[in-house]
Amino acid sequence: MSDIIRLLPDSVANQIAAGEVIQRPASVIKELVENAIDAEAKHINVIVKDAGKTSIQVVDDGKGMSETDARLAFERHATSKIREAADLFALTTMGFRGEALASIAAVAQVELKTRMITEELGTLLSISGSKVENQEVTSCPSGSNFLVKNLFFNVPARRKFLKSNQTELSNILTEFERIVLVHPEVSFTLHHNEAELFNLPKTTLRQRLLDVFGRKLNQQLLSVEVETSLVKVSGFVGKPETARKKGAHQYFFVNGRYMRHPYFHKAIMDAYEHLIPAGEQISYFIYFEIDPANIDVNIHPTKTEIKFENEQAIWQILVAAIKESLGKFNAVPTIDFDTEGMLDIPVYENKASVAPPRTNYNPDFNPFKTSESSYSRPQTQWENLYKGLEKVSTSYSEPEYLSIPDEEPSMLNSESSFMEKSSQHYQFKGRYILTSVKSGLMIIDQQRAHVRVLFDRYLSQIEKKQGASQGVLFPEVVQFPASEAVMLESIFEDLAAIGFELSNLGGGSYAINGVPTGTEGLNPVDLLRNMVHTAMEKGNDVKRDIQSTIALALAKSSAIVPGQVLSNEEMNNLVDSLFICEVPNYTPDGKTVLSVIPETDIDRLF
Repeated sequence: MSDIIRLLPDSVANQIAAGEVIQRPASVIKELVENAIDAEAKHINVIVKDAGKTSIQVVDDGKGMSETDARLAFERHATSKIREAADLFALTTMGFRGEALASIAAVAQVELKTRMITEELGTLLSISGSKVENQEVTSCPSGSNFLVKNLFFNVPARRKFLKSNQTELSNILTEFERIVLVHPEVSFTLHHNEAELFNLPKTTLRQRLLDVFGRKLNQQLLSVEVETSLVKVSGFVGKPETARKKGAHQYFFVNGRYMRHPYFHKAIMDAYEHLIPAGEQISYFIYFEIDPANIDVNIHPTKTEIKFENEQAIWQILVAAIKESLGKFNAVPTIDFDTEGMLDIPVYENKASVAPPRTNYNPDFNPFKTSESSYSRPQTQWENLYKGLEKVSTSYSEPEYLSIPDEEPSMLNSESSFMEKSSQHYQFKGRYILTSVKSGLMIIDQQRAHVRVLFDRYLSQIEKKQGASQGVLFPEVVQFPASEAVMLESIFEDLAAIGFELSNLGGGSYAINGVPTGTEGLNPVDLLRNMVHTAMEKGNDVKRDIQSTIALALAKSSAIVPGQVLSNEEMNNLVDSLFICEVPNYTPDGKTVLSVIPETDIDRLF
């Protein structure tokens, strides 16, 4: 077979977006695995040591390369996937720039063993820092075997900025998941420090999702399928009741390539409008198949941002497809106005007798008449009923803790009441606490104040490892994907310090045997997931930062919610606890807790 890799001419290379940059071990794995898929591999094995800092090995059974191709593959802009600029708009492969191997070889020590299936012997190539150190004939299986060692060995500043092993491994698993979710026809294995993390056989798409995220996902998914002349949309979306604030699995793929697309994300959220609480997210796995000429993947080095020619039309198709899926599987509540032939529910009278089933409507029935028929209501004057409602409304319009005490009518006129914080507080619309201070009127956001107080308390418990634990009667079992389980292991000690008692059941499953005291009434599974996802978002490796992340997640989950009615004693305790904090004015994430309206501004209003 003839050589297929050639250097691109400058006229083509200059039209390609900014060069591929290897930022972390996950970048290496992404490029090597995608190359293996382009080589039509049926099985890909990834072996990682020390989260990729020591070595990364990717073994595939693809086409392999000839001796000349193996050497040329590490040259910049050397690729077998495009020949001219027009090919950029007819891409059917994952890679196309011809820069990945050159970028990897520039910052690591690379050893390649490769053999084409038609050849008896293969090629062994050793490169270090872009310099070829050795090339010889060798005996090896067909396909390619890349071994990348000592990443950033010649760029110490770059290596210094790598995160901890847990964080880097989590990034590797995230990239790995994005690839395996779109190629169920390929079997994958992933090992880290000789421990098997993934063993994914060739299977269907739905089964691949369950293999990655756990079998519980099977009951949460609704299939989506629509095909038009413009685009084919398929995949799965979550049922409305599975929505959560953090940790939803959200994936878009176009022509077998993972992408981020905020515009299409909003389309899915619009389809779930009024079905899920505001601020919560839904899981989805959406696959687009579209003519490559109608998209542009060459706008970002990581190829995760893709431009569509007909975004608005695809937006409408996506919304319609998801709404159809929700309706088809009865995920949307419906009202049936066709009652003909339906079984009537018996109507019970005051005498405990059952009215006969109604088979037809009563032409004499008038809801505003007080007849003695079986359909009549008790004799009631509408004016009296309205007066009763008015009385009820008045009696509940001003709760005791909101009203001004009658025994202190001069309280508002007294200058002494503004000399210091008042002991009498008022709650406004279940969200704000109003209290008089020396300088004017203080308004406190009760939820943010509680978050501030709880954060300081939990952080102190974590640092002193004094968190009290409360055992649960029936342990809850929670399943984490591999990328999240790694982060959970990294914060295991800090979780134990605040009162969580967890048991590792293997396979990403954990039993919750105890929860922190003070979290009664909260779902321990959601609480644990929330903290893990918050830690993943922060991505910090400093122990103090992880501790703060856990404390903040727990404080937000345990804090009172807007609309919760508080007694004056509860408000007083909250305000007193707030002003004991070192930073009472702001929450740990920088949101304003309190605001003071000066007395002069109040006087100006009158």
